[in-house]
Amino acid sequence: MSETSRNIVLSIRGVNKTFGGLKALSNIDLEIEEGKTHAIIGPNGAGKSTLLNTCIGRIRPDSGSIRFLDHDLTGGDMRPHDINQLGISRVFQTPEIFPELSLLNNVMIPAFAHKEGTFRFNPFSALRNEKAIEEEAMSLLEDFGMADQAHHHAGNLSRGNKRRLELAMCLIQHPKLLLLDEPTAGMARHDTNRTIELLKKIKQSGMTKVIIEHDMHVVFSLADRISVLAQGAIIAEGEPNEIKGHPKVREAYLGSAEI
Repeated sequence: MSETSRNIVLSIRGVNKTFGGLKALSNIDLEIEEGKTHAIIGPNGAGKSTLLNTCIGRIRPDSGSIRFLDHDLTGGDMRPHDINQLGISRVFQTPEIFPELSLLNNVMIPAFAHKEGTFRFNPFSALRNEKAIEEEAMSLLEDFGMADQAHHHAGNLSRGNKRRLELAMCLIQHPKLLLLDEPTAGMARHDTNRTIELLKKIKQSGMTKVIIEHDMHVVFSLADRISVLAQGAIIAEGEPNEIKGHPKVREAYLGSAEI
């Protein structure tokens, strides 16, 4: 079946990356289907974050190809900003926020940086759109339970709340593909559960997501399909029930945790 008929949003073919003598990625083939949540799991050092970095232009693969819709992300001179403009947003393992600015300004800035949020020629239109962006930013902060801190400095947030803030910063860009690198790391369980519910609502909107996560409760609550990465290579892939029942995967990555 062709990629078009299967509505493939992201296609990774034969991607390899070596750092010195370390093979970080080894012949990675992966397809992400439109509207689905695809989880990538594996131990630390398996190559998960490296793989996401190749998708946003922070790392160039040594070989192979990465296509997002009709765009070749590995050919030519695609920079991270260019890839973001195409419709890919990422929540990083270490939150990337503006600590000296308020939560509200943190969420508003990405909307102005994005093409649809840049207003240069009509000051009256700019004011109207700025108001709309502010209202959307406040709505996102309410969804994440942080509206009461909207005018506080973002640098004072806990690590878990910084991660939720960064997620709001991504969502205001209305990405076609959202990449989440351990989005619930550092969160208390009630905040994790709230984030799961928000991500489920995002799923209902049809947004495509790739999620890296060590918390199997999060993975099995959200994922439509799971790929298991070890030593830079995909060793298993399937629907959640298939991965749960895979003896090698369960022994290596899930342990005795209740799932």
